[in-house]
Amino acid sequence: MRRFGLVILAIGLAVAAFVAFRFVYGWTEAGPAPRDISVVVPDGATVADAAVLLKQAGAVRSADAFLTRTKVFGRGKSIKAGEFLIPKGASNADIFSILQGGKTLTRLVTIPEGMPSIMVHERLMANEELTGDVPVPAEGSVLPDSYAFDKGESRAAVLKRMQDAMTRALAKLWAERAPNSVAKSPREAIILASIVEKETAVPAERPTVAGVYGNRLKAGMMLQADPTIIYPITKGKPLGRRIKKSEIAAVNDYNTYAMTGLPKGPIANPGRLSILAVLHPAETKALYFVADGKGGHIFADTLQQHNENVRKWFEIRRARGEL
Repeated sequence: MRRFGLVILAIGLAVAAFVAFRFVYGWTEAGPAPRDISVVVPDGATVADAAVLLKQAGAVRSADAFLTRTKVFGRGKSIKAGEFLIPKGASNADIFSILQGGKTLTRLVTIPEGMPSIMVHERLMANEELTGDVPVPAEGSVLPDSYAFDKGESRAAVLKRMQDAMTRALAKLWAERAPNSVAKSPREAIILASIVEKETAVPAERPTVAGVYGNRLKAGMMLQADPTIIYPITKGKPLGRRIKKSEIAAVNDYNTYAMTGLPKGPIANPGRLSILAVLHPAETKALYFVADGKGGHIFADTLQQHNENVRKWFEIRRARGEL
């Protein structure tokens, strides 16, 4: 009987050792996640709540086992809220470290410089990780940039961050404006900056383009900016064809070929550099500019110089077969 008792004791010790081994090994062994998995831990969630979410997502084999191991090996440390990326095969230890570290998954929505508000709206509505509806924002109210958001966040909240960013940036830049800027108000600065933004994609040219438009406004000349013809037709989207003569002559609140002064509103959402260019324009006598065939523009002080530059530009276009 004594021998039998020793056998039972040995078996019990062996089983206990195996269970203990499995418990410890289960903390560091590879987990069941077949691929990288995104898990959202809401604000106020406990480790027990997170364990259930992890089990539902397939990141751990057992919510109870994960919770128990965190109590033993986690030393009572808390976890963070947010969206986390759990790598393929991550162990319990790896996952708990990720939840503790608070390094959440970064999701971005990017608004390029010069994007019109109708396309900002389309971009927000097309993002399936955002929720809720949102109206088309006022033109010129969004600061082009990349904005982080959480999965499931409302589109209205993201749009508000974009508009708040523009409000802050414009206030700062306006306060630091140069005395030679023709803008009489922050709104005028945004209107003119939106035209500068659409006229050139070369950052170094923007102050000079702004200087040209400032000179034309001071002289009472029409701005004659092609993008202002297109805006009332497409709300800022690409026209996709040549501008018609009838469109050049069209009288409306935006077409600067048929009016002096600024349009009634912005024609896009300008970036910081274009706003800065309008508020710190280059000192120039130029009144005209035309494409140089290399992606930029050539500037002229007189109409005679400009006409010669236009002639050269048309020669380039003919050589390319564009005319």
